[in-house]
Amino acid sequence: MKLPVALVISTLLVSCATSTPVQSCSGGGPHELSDNYKIGDCVRTPCKLKRKTDIVLEFKFTPDQDAPSIKNKVNAKIAGVPFPFIGVDGSNACSQVYFPDGSKAGCPLKAGQEYLYKNTLKVLEIYPKLKVVVHWALTAPGNRDLLCFNVPAKITS
Repeated sequence: MKLPVALVISTLLVSCATSTPVQSCSGGGPHELSDNYKIGDCVRTPCKLKRKTDIVLEFKFTPDQDAPSIKNKVNAKIAGVPFPFIGVDGSNACSQVYFPDGSKAGCPLKAGQEYLYKNTLKVLEIYPKLKVVVHWALTAPGNRDLLCFNVPAKITS
């Protein structure tokens, strides 16, 4: 029995879709917004962030300038107002940086070198259930964004 071509193509697309669609930030450094981002199991926005869970995220990036250190800048924009993600926003990001082969890279970062960032976002029970835009940036000294993206999300119970 033959399956309709549209059904086969749809199944292949769903099974191959493993990246999370993200939006570029204004003022962020240049980076590819294709298949470089994975936020939990989210393949379609808004990403569902369930309270009392940990969301694993990974993304590839290549800084356009050397950076002796980097920090996480992570917040949820609610009605345009940024609220920091407790425990992540402002934290040192050097320990979450790896080489593409999975070996630890840390800091300093070199311009033109591809890196892999891995982290876990704790979705705390105190977070209200609502739609947000998660803003994530890696900043170098002087508050320079090496990478910046936004992703629509919904905090659920």
